[in-house]
Amino acid sequence: MEQERLIAEMRRLAIAAGARIMEIYGGPDFEVKVKSDASPVTEADEAADALISAGLRAAFPDVALVTEEQAASHGQSVTSFLIVDPLDGTKEFINRRGDFTVNIAWVEDGVPVRGIVYAPARGRMFYTLPDGRAVEEAGPFDLDTPGAQSPLRVSQPDNAALMVVASKSHRDQATDDYISRYNVRDMTSAGSSLKFCLVASGEADLYPRLGRTMEWDTAAGHAVLAGAGGRVLRFDDLTPLTYGKPGFANPFFIACAPGVDLAEG
Repeated sequence: MEQERLIAEMRRLAIAAGARIMEIYGGPDFEVKVKSDASPVTEADEAADALISAGLRAAFPDVALVTEEQAASHGQSVTSFLIVDPLDGTKEFINRRGDFTVNIAWVEDGVPVRGIVYAPARGRMFYTLPDGRAVEEAGPFDLDTPGAQSPLRVSQPDNAALMVVASKSHRDQATDDYISRYNVRDMTSAGSSLKFCLVASGEADLYPRLGRTMEWDTAAGHAVLAGAGGRVLRFDDLTPLTYGKPGFANPFFIACAPGVDLAEG
């Protein structure tokens, strides 16, 4: 995989998909359907998926592609692949809360090594450079010309006063019970893969996820966090979270800066 071309294509497609999503978001109404797993899907999910998938297949025709909105892609058995969540945080989109993202990642031998997370309603875009380092780009997000880039680096956490980020739409008692094991200075909530990016930028130290996720939900944010020096670990045994699992389903996990003293699961 030629890294400079990969990053340029992922960035361009994320921006283009974000623009299409915002067109629909800004309209008076949009269609919402329910998928077989009871999760919602909107015309924005489908439009962004069509745009990104067509672009990736044209640019990388010989590379496996997994995308949330194409069920036929979920039966593949692959360890190196492109993976897409065209609109992560659909509930945030439906409720017009803004915390939704476009996620595109490259997984190599089970590890997400390159990725982009674009939050068009928030005006924030995070991604990995060709060498794997993570940056946040400032707008206006031209399709072909990157703007100013700020390096991302995880915090040096104070374990006596941690900053924790948790899900906005999927917070539950199990998550609160786990967080209570830490000395927490403050907490914030965020939707979609923005939670990974808040850890990557040093705005949070710890993000525990004790609920269902799929690999397309996490791969891009995982890559960004890794590029900023962070880690994503399985909740059950604190080993690195890997990708290409059957059905592309994740176990519970913890994303954090390396200096966090993790509580036992």
